[in-house]
Amino acid sequence: MPVMPHPFRLALLLLLLTPGIAFAQGQPFHVVNRTGVPAKELNAVRTPRGTASDWGRNLLSPDRPLAPGGGFRVNPAEAAGCRFDLRLVLEDGREAMLQNQDICANRELALEAASRPLPSGKPAPASAAVVPPPPNVPQQQPNREARNVSTGSGFLVAPDRVLTNQHVVNGCNRIVMRTPDGRWLGAVPPARVDAELDLALLAVPGLPGPALPFRGGPAVRRGDGVIAYGFPLAGLLSSDAKLTRGEVNGLAGLANNPGQYQISAEVQPGNSGGPLIDMHGNIVGVVVSKLNAQRIARATGDIAQNINFAVKGEAALTFLRRAGLNPQVADSSGPERGAADIGEIANRSTLFIRCER
Repeated sequence: MPVMPHPFRLALLLLLLTPGIAFAQGQPFHVVNRTGVPAKELNAVRTPRGTASDWGRNLLSPDRPLAPGGGFRVNPAEAAGCRFDLRLVLEDGREAMLQNQDICANRELALEAASRPLPSGKPAPASAAVVPPPPNVPQQQPNREARNVSTGSGFLVAPDRVLTNQHVVNGCNRIVMRTPDGRWLGAVPPARVDAELDLALLAVPGLPGPALPFRGGPAVRRGDGVIAYGFPLAGLLSSDAKLTRGEVNGLAGLANNPGQYQISAEVQPGNSGGPLIDMHGNIVGVVVSKLNAQRIARATGDIAQNINFAVKGEAALTFLRRAGLNPQVADSSGPERGAADIGEIANRSTLFIRCER
């Protein structure tokens, strides 16, 4: 939801704010080194790794590093399940990681992003595991002289590509966004938009990832837990991202809109365009609006409470594929994660968007 008012179709009611292929367990999968540096250690352990963050034994032989572009066949135990955490330790001391990967749906996993490990003895949090060094891209600072400014949220769906709501960026003369590592980068026009769905895809050079995966299955149900993540009420609240937890209340939106979910996760102006994530860390929607309680109260005499909406993840995925992208898709199976873990996953890929007119 942008902070500034915006015209929209249901003005009296709203305040704008492919399934994967399943394989049997215990079958081999391949890990590919795409870091550009030989790897001296490969770890593949069942998710979650536990409180000690134990990576287990090195699968590589000491005299046979995994060359750039090379692959390694991993043979999991029959009872190991489908969810794995993977790590490559490179010869230059950096690490590349993938967490909570569904090896039953995807038998080839490529590790690309690499970062420096934390000091010895300190397990790396999820938010630090896959963040690459910042690219050398000139920053574009906000224009403090801009007369008309609104804000919203967005998230990475592919390298250098950010998904948000169309109403967040509609009519902007300039769009800049603050990245998770604190840089200010500018969107390069034109944006790909779908006004009917209220979605926009922005090109933002300097954002290699990680991209958030979309939920491929099972189908979303009423009562499924979700996390809304974004930057509500910019200028009033603190500048860091905010997390709210809720549930999917309905499988259609306002006026029976089939492209939306109704959710109980509380959202405010500025949340628009942010990710709606399930408790496995996969995208199930894009936050879009909340019911305007004041207008409803004037019309009905009753105050509607905590009624919010999100564009369905399936609709967003179709939009992105029409735009030529092939976003990551993962099944939401196995044990659910805690809200704090989901927040760490979302934080590394969610951006604060500033629209200047």
